[in-house]
Amino acid sequence: MAILDYTLPTDGLAGSFIDGQWHWPARGEMLAVENPSRRETICEIGRGTKVEISLAVAAAERARQDWAARPAAERGAMLTELGNRLTTHAEEVARVLAAESGNAVRTQSRGEAMGAAGVLKYYGGVAGEQKGETLPFGPGLMSYSTREPLGVVGSIIPWNSPLQLGAVKISMALATGNCIVLKPAEDAPLAVLRLVELAADIFPPGVFNVVTGLGEEAGAALVNHPGIAKVSFTGSSEVGKLVAHSVADRVANVTLELGGKSPCIIFPDACAPERIDATAQGVVNAMRFARQGQSCTAGSRLFVHKSVWDDLMPLVAEKAAAMKIGDALDEDSDIGAVVNEERYSEICAYVAEAEEQGATFLTGETPKATDNGFHPIPTILTGLDNSWRIAREEVFGPVLVAIPWEDEADMIAQANDTHYGLAAFIFSHDMSTVIRMTRALEAGWVQVNQGGGQIPGMSYGGIKQSGMGSEYSIEGALEAYTYRKCVTVAL
Repeated sequence: MAILDYTLPTDGLAGSFIDGQWHWPARGEMLAVENPSRRETICEIGRGTKVEISLAVAAAERARQDWAARPAAERGAMLTELGNRLTTHAEEVARVLAAESGNAVRTQSRGEAMGAAGVLKYYGGVAGEQKGETLPFGPGLMSYSTREPLGVVGSIIPWNSPLQLGAVKISMALATGNCIVLKPAEDAPLAVLRLVELAADIFPPGVFNVVTGLGEEAGAALVNHPGIAKVSFTGSSEVGKLVAHSVADRVANVTLELGGKSPCIIFPDACAPERIDATAQGVVNAMRFARQGQSCTAGSRLFVHKSVWDDLMPLVAEKAAAMKIGDALDEDSDIGAVVNEERYSEICAYVAEAEEQGATFLTGETPKATDNGFHPIPTILTGLDNSWRIAREEVFGPVLVAIPWEDEADMIAQANDTHYGLAAFIFSHDMSTVIRMTRALEAGWVQVNQGGGQIPGMSYGGIKQSGMGSEYSIEGALEAYTYRKCVTVAL
C-alpha cells in the first residue's frame, strides 16, 4: 500500500458500510482493485450482493423518518462538516483516487478531491433553502405546499469521477432529508470508502450506507429493491435504459445521467490572432484529453469553419501531442491511464476501425495492447464525416473527430444529428452568433469560449438518451429528490 501513501484499515476493506458499521459480505467473496497505470493490485474489497443491499436498505428505512424530521439546516451542517474533513484530507484522498482511477493526480485527481469537498459544502449551505409556496385562494381558505423527501435513495456511480459524483449524490439525497444506499464502481471504490471513513461519526446510523460489488449483482439488486423510492444512476446509456425499465415496473423515481457525443463548434472570429491560442486550448480542455477522454461531457465532435481549419487544427494537434502521458501518481503526468483493459481494448478497436476506413491522423495513432499500463495517446482524426461510427458512438477515450463546415444550417443539423444531448461547446465572440447557437443546439449544458467542468449551483443534465433530471443545483435536488405536498385548510 506504499503506492498510495495511505493504508486502508482492515475493516475498511469490507467495502460495505451499513447502519453505521463496516460489514463483511455474507459470502466472504472479494474483488481486486487494480492500479491501471502500473497493472498492480492495490487491495481487495468485499463483493457485496443482494444480501448486503437488503441490509443497507432496511437500515436506511429505519433511519429515514428521524432523519427527515431533523431541521434542514442541521442536515446541512453535517454535510459541511464532511466537506471540511475532505478538504483537510484532500491530498491523501487525491492520491488514492489517482491510483485506482488512472486520473493523473496533478491535472485531475487533486482537483476532483477539492471539487467534491466543494459540492458537500455547497449543499451544506443551501440545505435550508427547501421552501414551499403559499397559494392565495381567498378569505376563509389557505393552501400551502412543502417539499418532502422521497424516502430511501439508491445511487450508482461510475469509475471516471467516483469521488465527485459520489459527493453530488450523497449531498443531494441527504440535504433533502432522504437516506441513501450508494454503490460505487467496482473499479474505483477506494476514494469513496475513504470518504465513508471521514463521515462515519457524522451521520446517524442508517442515514449513509455504502455497498461495494459488481453492477450485475449489487447494482441490479439496488435498482430492483422494492424499498428504494428513487434511483440516481450515472453511467452508460445502455445500462441507463435497463435501470429505467426496472424502476418503471414499480413506478419509482429516477434520475439518469448518461452518455454524450458532444459537439464543439468553432466560428472564424474565435481564431483571430489574439484568440486562436485560447481557442485551441479550449478545444483540448473540452475534449477532456487530460482525463483520457473519459468524460460524458467530452467535446468529441469538433466542427471547425473551413476558413480557419488550416490555422486552428495544427495548433490543436500540437497542444494535444505535447501532453505528457505517464503514471497517474507522477506529478509530471498530464494524462494518466484508462481504467481497465476492457475499456482500453474498446478504444483501440474504435480507432483501428476508423483507420481501416481511411481516416487521417492529425496526431496520435491506433493504440496497441500493452503490459505497462493502459496509457492511450491523444488522437485527432479527420477525413471522415458525422455518419461514421466513431463520430456517432461514445468512445470514452481521448479520441477527437474533426469535421470542417461552411454552411451554418448544415453544421447545426449535423451537431444535433445524434441520439445524445448532454453538452455542447461554442467558440465565438459575436453575441448574435452565441445566442443563436445556444438556442439551436439540442443539449442540456452549453459552454461558450471555455471547456471547463461542472460548478456547484449550476443545473446539469441532458436530454435525449443522455438522461433525465438534473444535478449540481438546489433546484435539481428539489425536483429530483423531493415531492411537493399541498395542504389546504379551511379557516
